[in-house]
Amino acid sequence: MSKPLVSPQIAPQFQGAIGVFDSGVGGLSVLRAIRAALPHENLVYVADSGHAPYGDQTDAHITQRTLAVGNWLAEQGVKAITIACNTATVVAAKSLREQTHLPVVAIEPAIKPAVALTRSGVVGVLATSQTVQSAAVARLVELYGAEKRIVLQACPGLVEQVERADLHSAETEGLLRQFVTPLLAQGADTLVLGCTHYPFLRDSIQRVAGEGVTLLDPAEAVARELTRRLSNNGSLSTQTESGRVQFYTTGDMAQTQHAVMRLWGATAKVHAMPLD
Repeated sequence: MSKPLVSPQIAPQFQGAIGVFDSGVGGLSVLRAIRAALPHENLVYVADSGHAPYGDQTDAHITQRTLAVGNWLAEQGVKAITIACNTATVVAAKSLREQTHLPVVAIEPAIKPAVALTRSGVVGVLATSQTVQSAAVARLVELYGAEKRIVLQACPGLVEQVERADLHSAETEGLLRQFVTPLLAQGADTLVLGCTHYPFLRDSIQRVAGEGVTLLDPAEAVARELTRRLSNNGSLSTQTESGRVQFYTTGDMAQTQHAVMRLWGATAKVHAMPLD
């Protein structure tokens, strides 16, 4: 178990930045929404790619990684932490919040708004195996699914395709058809993108599902909540120039660099994160 998060003691390199992390590069979809909402903030993104995908790991391992990355970000002086990973949220957000003085904003599958939007009464949720099996998702289904049908679909393999920035291959298309088609057959007219990697496949998912199916991505809601929390505690940036964005990874540098360049859409240098 990682040590409790503490206030940094020496010259933190990310003082006043917002820390954002995911098991890999999927959380860049959340980072993009945060950047749009808070253009003057400095952002630090960590891809824990050396331990991805979280969706195939045990709860204990996911919690250990969440606390380890959270510790590192806190020690570097960030003013808030965003968990840009549905699996880490449903498994370990509570543990992280209990161990840090920092605001922690976490993403979760957008089941509540999907239930409000569906016309057919059937909502499909695309997510990792760990997210689908989690108690947190079971709670969301119980809370909001009493009068609607919520169908959970695990999608093994999709995270790996996005980590390779392999968005349009026949293999990726085949996986999407394998996972989406059964939801459509059961009458789903609203699909929740329950993993931050999946918005990068949005166009392909929409093509498979058809234009009449609504896709929900909660990244903008996370950005709004982060803005609210920072505003309430008076810690929004006062600088007028655009904020810096820094990228770190625990995984293969070349692969992560390639994926970040493809998915972020701007020149970006990825650094090695000094964390086992």
